[in-house]
Amino acid sequence: MNICGVELKSNEAIICLLSLRDGLFNIPECRVRRLSLADIDSRQQLQEFQFTFAKLMADYKVDQVVIRQRPGKGKFAGSAAGFKLEAAIQLAEGFDVELLHANDIKEALKRSPLAIPFKDTGLKAFQESAFTTAFAYLNR
Repeated sequence: MNICGVELKSNEAIICLLSLRDGLFNIPECRVRRLSLADIDSRQQLQEFQFTFAKLMADYKVDQVVIRQRPGKGKFAGSAAGFKLEAAIQLAEGFDVELLHANDIKEALKRSPLAIPFKDTGLKAFQESAFTTAFAYLNR
């Protein structure tokens, strides 16, 4: 199963690909680590973001996209731009999308902690949340 973990921060989607085959995890190389949107109010740019994201998922044969869910209100609430990006990803075709709450991620990591330190994965530090989201989804 090929999976893409996504963390949304303001006007960008940080992604991490992860696959599970025969009980072994693999982190494939990806040509893109984040997708940004310059003008969140532009319909054309939002459609381009959606097309680019869907094309990337098709190119890497991703079966499931897992988005780290953000609170709708409160101190750590997601921005309006982030919710637009989330909707664009959810409405794209060709793959399933699921939201994973932070508490579910913590529980999954508690039951199945990472076998190696994150810095040994070869990913960039800013991809850690996207990676843990995908890892937790595969281990829940």
